[in-house]
Amino acid sequence: MPSGAWRHVVLVFAVLACAAALFTAAPIPQPLDYHRFADTRTFAGVPNALNVLSNVPFAIVGIVGLIVSVRARIVGEAIERRSYVVLFTGVALTMFGSAWYHLAPDNDRLVWDRLPMAVGFMGLLTAIAAERVSARAARVLLWPLVVLGCGSVLYWHWTELHGAGDLRLYLLVQFGSLIAVVSMLCLYGAPHPGTGYLVAGLSAYAGAKGLEAADRAIFGAGRIVSGHSLKHLAAAAGVACIVAMLRRRSRGGQRHEQ
Repeated sequence: MPSGAWRHVVLVFAVLACAAALFTAAPIPQPLDYHRFADTRTFAGVPNALNVLSNVPFAIVGIVGLIVSVRARIVGEAIERRSYVVLFTGVALTMFGSAWYHLAPDNDRLVWDRLPMAVGFMGLLTAIAAERVSARAARVLLWPLVVLGCGSVLYWHWTELHGAGDLRLYLLVQFGSLIAVVSMLCLYGAPHPGTGYLVAGLSAYAGAKGLEAADRAIFGAGRIVSGHSLKHLAAAAGVACIVAMLRRRSRGGQRHEQ
């Protein structure tokens, strides 16, 4: 085995193990109580107001991320820039999809929440793969992965419409991509500065999932804000960490050129 090839083997094994764990289990339908959020208060005529309005930061960090990706000197291959553009486009569109969903939560609207999220996950996965594993492989994989991400959402919705909901492929796209990213961070060296920002961003997303699970408990503690609204803010903060990473990388590249 060539030197360092074991890392590729471990990465592929981690992804395949995640896929096997999901697809050897029974199909997973969308629980209907998922749509019953704790905070249903109306403000200025907007139903579920805080869950809707707390999506605004996604548009802000998404647009700033796009500007940084397009204008800044991101050290590395062009595929890295392209992948980050895909990531931040998905994040910016999440504001609209998630806000639309939270106005009247149901499975049909949840599609528009999950589609841009799936695009964002695939953009991040490809960006890290391009940086740490293989730019050539990332160039080949970017658009097929975006199609896979979108297809996972559409497949889930199609199965729901046919009375046999199956979230497994979407869960693989969401959590499998994050497991792959973490695996690459552990297995491969950092070619650029700022890895700490990426770790902070992933940690913020993990915290966001915890806030989502504690939606009712947090809202019940003081009836000020719900866990789900805080989840949106934490997830957007995680993306902001990635923007900060790219800005630091850009400044470092400019100093190096000088």
